[in-house]
Amino acid sequence: MDWNVLGHEWAAHLLQQHIGRGELRHAYLFTGPPGVGRRTLALRFAQAINCLKPPAPGEPCGACRPCQQIQRMQQVDLSVVELEPERTEIRIEQIRSLQHTLSLTPVESHYRVALLLRFEQANANAQNSLLKTLEEAPEKVILLLTAGAAENLLPTIVSRCEVLRLRPLAVETLAIELTGKYNLPAEEARLLAHLSGGRVGYALRLHAEPGLLQQRQAWLEDLWQLLQQTKRARFTFAAQKTGSRSARGKIDREGLRQMFLVWQSFWRDLLLASSGASAPLVNLDRQATIHSLAGQYSPDETLARLVDLQLALQRLDDNVNPQLLLEALLLDWPRLRF
Repeated sequence: MDWNVLGHEWAAHLLQQHIGRGELRHAYLFTGPPGVGRRTLALRFAQAINCLKPPAPGEPCGACRPCQQIQRMQQVDLSVVELEPERTEIRIEQIRSLQHTLSLTPVESHYRVALLLRFEQANANAQNSLLKTLEEAPEKVILLLTAGAAENLLPTIVSRCEVLRLRPLAVETLAIELTGKYNLPAEEARLLAHLSGGRVGYALRLHAEPGLLQQRQAWLEDLWQLLQQTKRARFTFAAQKTGSRSARGKIDREGLRQMFLVWQSFWRDLLLASSGASAPLVNLDRQATIHSLAGQYSPDETLARLVDLQLALQRLDDNVNPQLLLEALLLDWPRLRF
């Protein structure tokens, strides 16, 4: 079975060597932007560690029960720690529960594997609690952590892990791979490569879930309409999207985050167009609109919108009132000058 980790073959080769040479570390940290393939690589590694019938050292068969169950993240010796629904952070109670599980002997596998997803979402107490396990990892236990960047975690955690920093592919390379390896139409592959910024996992998710592309189009249409509206109309939009009363089109905090990211990609493209930069656009299907607006906004005006969105994304993590946050963001958007 091929590890099927497009763009991260070097990492798969390194991990295969660790398995083949019997040099497994007790903890690994996979970093990179969401959708780049951190979880996929970690799961392939877990399969390779616990495969019952490996064709070669470090090569999972993909067919045995542990391989198939690990792929679904439902294997008895695989523990998954991630942000729980309706929570804003990974809690110490989750780590304590994990520590109890890891103290047990593997049921049917060579190792117990702990997969801690987006561990930068763990609060300080949870991260400090995990340190005890990292410092004195039980025998036959492998910990696999994912995070956006090593700098988002406690330095003491990072220092106790083998760090693999994953990077997106060049968008042109990803477009070719999506066409050749996954048989996507060339036009769709090119669009998805740009929208994902070279992150193969996110590109494939966009292909598999058309609703995500439809939602993106809706948010970009909202942006276009908001640029033409008065402040009063913008406040109404903010209330409809985030207000306490039930309303059609209302989104939760995570939905607001995703909307901000889509808007951020648009303003980023507009900054490139208005400054004459040669970097590829993200929103290829909005090129005409972007270039028509480039003459209306200066690079400084556009950059200010990007900064505002970045601050808004950070404040979402601070539990600020979503409606007030959206109102403050839209208040400074300049109206279109027809």
